[in-house]
Amino acid sequence: MAVLKVKFTKTKRDKLAQILWILNWVSVVSGVILFSLGLFLKIEIKKRSEVMAKGDINSVPNMLISVGVIACIINFLGGKICYDCSDANKFSRWKLVMLPYIVCTFCFTFCILVGALMCYTMRNDLEESLYLGLRDAIKFYKDTDIPGRCFLKKTVDMLQIGFRCCGNNGFRDWFEIQWVSARYLNMASKEVLDRLKSNVDGKFLVDGVPFSCCNPSSPRPCIQYQLTNNSAHYNYDFMTEELNIWVKGCREALLDYYTDIMRSIGIAALLIWLFELSVLIGVRYLQTAMKNVLLLGDLEGESDGWLLENSFVETAKYNINIIKNLGKANQVSTVSGTNDPNIDVQNTNCGNTNITTKSIPAAR
Repeated sequence: MAVLKVKFTKTKRDKLAQILWILNWVSVVSGVILFSLGLFLKIEIKKRSEVMAKGDINSVPNMLISVGVIACIINFLGGKICYDCSDANKFSRWKLVMLPYIVCTFCFTFCILVGALMCYTMRNDLEESLYLGLRDAIKFYKDTDIPGRCFLKKTVDMLQIGFRCCGNNGFRDWFEIQWVSARYLNMASKEVLDRLKSNVDGKFLVDGVPFSCCNPSSPRPCIQYQLTNNSAHYNYDFMTEELNIWVKGCREALLDYYTDIMRSIGIAALLIWLFELSVLIGVRYLQTAMKNVLLLGDLEGESDGWLLENSFVETAKYNINIIKNLGKANQVSTVSGTNDPNIDVQNTNCGNTNITTKSIPAAR
């Protein structure tokens, strides 16, 4: 029994073909939108690649870009097919193409759904990439004289100013590393030497942060050093007073930024998937309706269109059997009790001349 069977008159078939022709051109535009969203996300990730560890974070934008390009090609072809389907004679040219086209389009729409879901599952990979990348960027903040690292100070400073953040997880991350270059340390100073000797690794550690952590909206001048020393500053208590530096870590700030972008892209991709799925269903109805009208032979009469010719269970069993038999196409049938009739056949002695022939009576 056919699933979701609908009866179509010639007028309804023509209107369906015209509507689908328009919708396929709209789908071309949606493919351009998917491509643009993927390209935008790829550019945004590329902008902060210096503070991200290498990983699979580009899989989502690459998927959206690929799906967008394929959408433009498939829907352009679909528009041509639907336009010709308004004429039964032109439909004959596409009759054998339409079913493979529908199957390919179904797989393509599934890829759109996968891309949309990947936007929501990318957060964990992105968080790990940001954590590792920011950790290394802060670690090499002081290496302004080393090729390949000299740009990291500017990158981190611009990041902290632009995103109003400080450190990886917070401002205390700067307490655990030496972020002041050795060329700017006065080795003749007893205080500097004492700090270097007090650390096992010989690092110059201070309870201070770079200038880029300062909050310009704070009414109090920025306190960069001795943040945890109340006696070093007048009328200051770091436990109760709101600090005049950014408290949020850059990993959290960047993660929130990219999460908002991916959430918006995911919603757009889901809407495009629903639209593409509705167009695909319409194309399926048009294909079955046109196929049946050709079988009936009455191009002006009514015909049935359906989503599936048989029930879901029967269709699933039929497709599973096809998949199972794909590898058995070249195998010889070995049914019990039967053999190939062409095996062990005795050869005919074509050269035997001892065959009695009936004499032909002579004509009188």
